[in-house]
Amino acid sequence: MTAGSDRTTTDRPAVPPPPSGDAARPAGDAPSGTAGGTAGSGTGTPGPTTQRPYGRRVPTGDWSWFARVPLRARLVAIIVLLLVAGQGIAALLTTTVVSEFLVRQVDEQLGRSAGEVAESTLNQGPVRSVLPSDYYVLARDRDGNSAPLSWPQTVSRYGEPDIPAMSDPEVRERSGEPFTVSSTGGSDPATWRVVPFFIRSELTGEIQGTAFVALPLTGIHETVKVLGRTLALSALGIALVGGAVAYLAVHRALRPLREIEETAAGIAGGDLARRVRPAPPTTEVGSLAASLNAMLSQIEEAFAVQEASEARMRTFVSDASHELRTPLATIRGYGELYRMGALDTPDKVDDTMGRIEDSATRMGTLVNDLLALARLDEGRPLRHEPVDLAALAKDSAQDLHALDPSRDVQVVGLAAGSVAPDPLRVVGDEDRLRQVLANLVGNVARHTPPGTAAQIALGVVAAPPPPAGRAAAADAEHGVPRGATAVLEVRDHGPGVPAGQEDRVFERFYRADSSRNRASGGSGLGLAIVAAIVAAHRGHVSVRRTDDDGGLTVRVELPLAPGRDPSS
Repeated sequence: MTAGSDRTTTDRPAVPPPPSGDAARPAGDAPSGTAGGTAGSGTGTPGPTTQRPYGRRVPTGDWSWFARVPLRARLVAIIVLLLVAGQGIAALLTTTVVSEFLVRQVDEQLGRSAGEVAESTLNQGPVRSVLPSDYYVLARDRDGNSAPLSWPQTVSRYGEPDIPAMSDPEVRERSGEPFTVSSTGGSDPATWRVVPFFIRSELTGEIQGTAFVALPLTGIHETVKVLGRTLALSALGIALVGGAVAYLAVHRALRPLREIEETAAGIAGGDLARRVRPAPPTTEVGSLAASLNAMLSQIEEAFAVQEASEARMRTFVSDASHELRTPLATIRGYGELYRMGALDTPDKVDDTMGRIEDSATRMGTLVNDLLALARLDEGRPLRHEPVDLAALAKDSAQDLHALDPSRDVQVVGLAAGSVAPDPLRVVGDEDRLRQVLANLVGNVARHTPPGTAAQIALGVVAAPPPPAGRAAAADAEHGVPRGATAVLEVRDHGPGVPAGQEDRVFERFYRADSSRNRASGGSGLGLAIVAAIVAAHRGHVSVRRTDDDGGLTVRVELPLAPGRDPSS
């Protein structure tokens, strides 16, 4: 059920507040003069609210009784009903077929033996048969006189068949075709099957009367009743056994769904690390489990990213507040000194004004850096024009030498002893790329001892920079061949960064000096701005040690401008 004991507990996100004004009004309740709600809303359905956190109205008060029945009970009930219906239909068809078959046998028996029975019975004269027999014979002459002949016990039990008077045409029409009649009297009245035929003279062949031969259907009815009762009992037993087997089978088959339900409940309680136990992907449950696990992984990752973003934001706000608090406190302190009259000489006033100006300049620099990062985060478009990276490197080398004339600053090639390519054109915003080099050489001047040598290395490599977002499509749009990458490295031979901190140097407000002493460095935004500008140019930036003795090398990779041969 779970992915392990390592679980992360997070609070559920709060439901967004209901929209105000017309935005909270459903599409059907739009005020007069509007078309389906507020303009520009796309659809008339409002977003999530406290009452409707899923974004659309879901009816819950008019659920039918069937909708409230659990799925397991529904499936078992459906299976039992199908079994009962199937057994009932089978019993009905069986009894019907058996009854018709037995009646057809009686008809065949009458067709074979009715004439002989009538002739032998009539030849006995007006006496009753003493042999056990279920046959009933009724003879009628031309004058309408009737003479019934039967076994007394048969008539006393089943009664006498109520044979209607029939004319010669009717007898002729039904001759040899049995029909059913009821009975009168008897302890157990039965229905009879009767077959009529003419009585003819043996000498002349003339019709002397009509004979009716009948057999009772009581045995058939009793057989059908017993069969129907047996089928009903067997259907009940099969339904009970089938229901029990269906319950066990459904209970076992829906076990993965119960596990999914338990997992969902655990996730709703904050355990985002829980996962659904996988099943064969060819099954519906396996496909559902795979989809849920993929969705849960994305949700957990999204929550982790959100938490990390919130943590970075809190750190960012805290660091920005700390950086701004120091110059603000300085300005406020000197302002209070001036108000209290402690600046009683022109020299003190000039010194205080200079310190206030330095603090204001520091705040302005920090605010400008924050504004630059905010604009880069917004994704504002940059200029895309050819920029000679070699010319920028030479200008930066001169700037670093001007800051510290004792430094040996060189522009070299990437390989040892090689010459830097000139020109080296990339596609980008020249002002932003100048800012990248200015921040890098500024770090060298700030964090290395005076007189320390530095190099700015240039070259072209075949390996492309890691793509960021739509980098491949953008490169194709601007005609940059894949694999053509310009490389710029700023190498110093100072103390470098502490071991294990290389991946943090591009974080905002990161400084190797945890005391954040102003004398030991800037605000910690220089390399963060470098990383943001390089990423906006679809490039990549990284750091490493310059050599075994220390130092720091910042490597910037940018897409080469069209028309540049990567091998040159």
